[in-house]
Amino acid sequence: MQPAINRPALIAAALCGLAAPLALAQAPAAACSVRATAAPPKLVELYTSEGCSSCPPADRWLSTLKGRADLLALGFHVSYWDRLGWPDRFASAEGTARQHQLARSAGRAQVYTPQVIVDGDDWTGWPRLPRAAPGGDAASGAPAVSLARTGDSVAVEVAPRPDGPPQLAGYWAVLEDGHTSAVRSGENAGQTLRHDHVVRLYQPVPAWTAAQGLRAQLAVTRGDGRHPRRVAFVVTGTGAPRPLQAVVLGC
Repeated sequence: MQPAINRPALIAAALCGLAAPLALAQAPAAACSVRATAAPPKLVELYTSEGCSSCPPADRWLSTLKGRADLLALGFHVSYWDRLGWPDRFASAEGTARQHQLARSAGRAQVYTPQVIVDGDDWTGWPRLPRAAPGGDAASGAPAVSLARTGDSVAVEVAPRPDGPPQLAGYWAVLEDGHTSAVRSGENAGQTLRHDHVVRLYQPVPAWTAAQGLRAQLAVTRGDGRHPRRVAFVVTGTGAPRPLQAVVLGC
């Protein structure tokens, strides 16, 4: 099993929101960049744990979603299984808190694993995914978002929106693929588990005034070739988990 990642040394974030054009002013040339599509991708969140015997099938299913441009998959490993025999090295307090927050928003008293949430709603129909809602409402309300990397810094720009909700919120997610764990105890003892879309950092961004837009930066290295790292930014409404737009940078 590989050593756990040093999160404080790996990633530190600096955030600032302001009314500004979508272009980076007087910035060095970006090594790579991406703009969100007009139609936002489907957001698929899996809440899982290496200590949960019913989770490996869900982990394998999440891996089948690699390479799809029409969705963004996020694998959140939760920490409440750690005390039951096997500490999940990918578990985070932040991801666990997010699952509880989503449960409270939906009026649920409990959380569980494996849990799949699609576009903010609990979804028990996996491995199928829900059909897109007719009418294109999500696309018509999606803000314009871009990501650009320069060295070890990733910048997000959310264009000002004079219409729609007065405030928006969002979060960063740093994802890694290709992880393997040899589980030695707990419910999955003796199994070798493989994970993709693993959320190594989840960091909410404070709400900003939609009419002013947002410019923010995240300091994050590219990682190593064994575990390709992607940086995602998701825009949501305030007080509701439903995503409005998402974009992911694969470099």
